[in-house]
Amino acid sequence: MFSHPSNSSWYVAGQANSILQGHGAFHSPYEGVNSLRARGEYKVSLIGTLFLGLQPWQALGRSGTAVKRYNTDLLLHVESAGGRGISQALGLAGFTNLDVVRNPTLGSTPYIARVQVHQTIGFTNAMVPQQRGPLTLATELPARRLELRVGKMSTPDTFDLSSVLSDSHLQFTNWSVDNNGAWDYAADTRGYTYGAVAEYQDHRWAARYGLMLMPTVANGISLDWSVKRSRGQNMEFELRQGLLPGRAGVQRVLAFVNNAHMGSYREAVTAFRTGQDRTADITAHEHVGAAKYGFGYNLEQPLTKHLTAAARFGWNDGKTESFAYTEIEQTVLLGAAYDGERWGRANDRAGIAFVSNAIKRDHQHYLEAGGLGFILGDGNLRYGRETTEELYYTAHLWRGLFAAAQVSHINNPGYNQARGPVWVPGLRAHVDF
Repeated sequence: MFSHPSNSSWYVAGQANSILQGHGAFHSPYEGVNSLRARGEYKVSLIGTLFLGLQPWQALGRSGTAVKRYNTDLLLHVESAGGRGISQALGLAGFTNLDVVRNPTLGSTPYIARVQVHQTIGFTNAMVPQQRGPLTLATELPARRLELRVGKMSTPDTFDLSSVLSDSHLQFTNWSVDNNGAWDYAADTRGYTYGAVAEYQDHRWAARYGLMLMPTVANGISLDWSVKRSRGQNMEFELRQGLLPGRAGVQRVLAFVNNAHMGSYREAVTAFRTGQDRTADITAHEHVGAAKYGFGYNLEQPLTKHLTAAARFGWNDGKTESFAYTEIEQTVLLGAAYDGERWGRANDRAGIAFVSNAIKRDHQHYLEAGGLGFILGDGNLRYGRETTEELYYTAHLWRGLFAAAQVSHINNPGYNQARGPVWVPGLRAHVDF
């Protein structure tokens, strides 16, 4: 909405995003505590963020190539998240609205989303252009460099990015489309954590490592500050080369290992079936330092000047409790985005995605026994993969103002063939200022 000078040492910007989603009544012979409600409903979410940043070397009046090679950003982002998601964000492994806080009792009181130091250490005087934004204030960066981030952040700020899939404000809104659903990335219930990321960037490739704090309980707001017993480790290699000869593209391979006070699905089911526990309860079978690990693959492939395809695959071991993101242990995704330049609206975009999510046998047995996760639990289960198709069109209205229409179709909500399918249409309004 307002101009942002690129040569200022200060950065002040913000955004607001509101999403209206609903669904009609659908087939459901039964419901549980964590079910998507079968009656018709609609909900509105609203999230706003203030982005503040400072480049201290520029503020002190220093300039030149040496300073550009060793740029420092001080970042502070303040956020407020209000409203609700359909069924209080329960009942779908791939939930339809990423803006929804998974604990609605937290309310809309503003909180610090990010506070961090971002340090760039260049290894060459050759510079590459960089679009200035909330996470990086420099307008050009060394082609070969080390970037360090320390403080409060969201792990997907730097890992598993996709120009087609990752922006819930202008693109898709489904949790398992915006991020790799099988990546149980370290975060509190709002999606943020404290940690450190080291990233090396070269001309055609990049490698990054992040060490993050895990929540004290599944989907919790409090973080465990003992890295010795609880931590999330993330590793990613990025190759800026597509699969099609003669066309650009990006491929990323992700791996993660989480250690936290997490439970075992198999132990919870065994204790219930043998009569040791009256109900299947994974929180009664938690172990300090329990491990959960997984892998992911991420592809961006331009097909034409205006059309870009994307794909993701994700897998985790599935034996240990889903703890921080959602209840998915395997995901396969295909998507594409098309810009509106050919019909005279270059800032418009249309997208379509298909995602199929699954859980492993131990997790299936736990839900069949009536167990509850932090997202799922119908009280019973007739297992089937949860599949979602999402379609959107985002229109640029004026300056930083956008509006979008979207629709999702979901088969087997919560992996349950006894329920659904469900249609979830939605409208979205977004402003950047």
